[in-house]
Amino acid sequence: MTRKHDWREILLEYVLITIGSVIMSSSLVLFLGPAKIAPGGVSGLAVIIYNIFNIPMGITMLVLNIPLFLIGLKLLGPKFGPRTFYSFTIVSLATDFMDKYLKLKPATDDPLLAAIFGGVVIGMGLGIVFRNKGTTGGSDIVGQVINKYSNMSVGTGIMIIDFFIISISGAAFRNINLALYGFIGLFFSTRVIDIMLDGFDYARAFYIISDKYEEMIDVINKKMDRGGTLLHGKGIYTGQDRKVLFAVVTRREVSKLRELVKDIDPKAFVIISNIHEVLGNGFRSRT
Repeated sequence: MTRKHDWREILLEYVLITIGSVIMSSSLVLFLGPAKIAPGGVSGLAVIIYNIFNIPMGITMLVLNIPLFLIGLKLLGPKFGPRTFYSFTIVSLATDFMDKYLKLKPATDDPLLAAIFGGVVIGMGLGIVFRNKGTTGGSDIVGQVINKYSNMSVGTGIMIIDFFIISISGAAFRNINLALYGFIGLFFSTRVIDIMLDGFDYARAFYIISDKYEEMIDVINKKMDRGGTLLHGKGIYTGQDRKVLFAVVTRREVSKLRELVKDIDPKAFVIISNIHEVLGNGFRSRT
């Protein structure tokens, strides 16, 4: 039976999603937008359109995200939920509010500093959103659609999309340096997201001991598109045979799996350990 979430916990998560979304918006207004540095994804397209056609970044992100969100709902089901819609709406509104009404000035006129600090700040915002089970839509949705209809992982799909959009920015602005700055910003944002989500190691191993292991196997397979291994153990104190579910996930998936386990069995015994290297399907290649 699914655990009922306390309304105060849900409210706190939405407050933190709001904070993370506003932080992301400040990166676009203070660093990336004025410097013509596209961070990839929908926000990267918004930066390009803003600087060429002077269309507000927030409006562009909202217009692009809504159809992507609807496509995601149709092809992938209601897995994104209201948090995704809420987050990208806040990002859009906050971006235009800071730019048009608060009229915030660029924090620096050095494009390298704009790329570095823009990437760090946008990574901080996204990290907060991800930690609270949210997503800002955009390339995250497209990446999951690509994953569903191909053998490509979600991360690889997102990386290809971001690479393509940043490359477009160099052509659109007729300046290869801006594309290179975009890749620098993307590197820093990715690193900050990874660190904020779960420290400096890139993967985590879950050891889950629960009588409801079959439900958890189903959830890991269907909701997380991950596999695992069912180990056979024996309790030292009780002498009873127990099943131990072993699964390896990326840092971004730690919060989601932890929450799913809690939903299925709040009394489950869970061990989460650092993984320094994982070779194989869904992680790093052996070659």
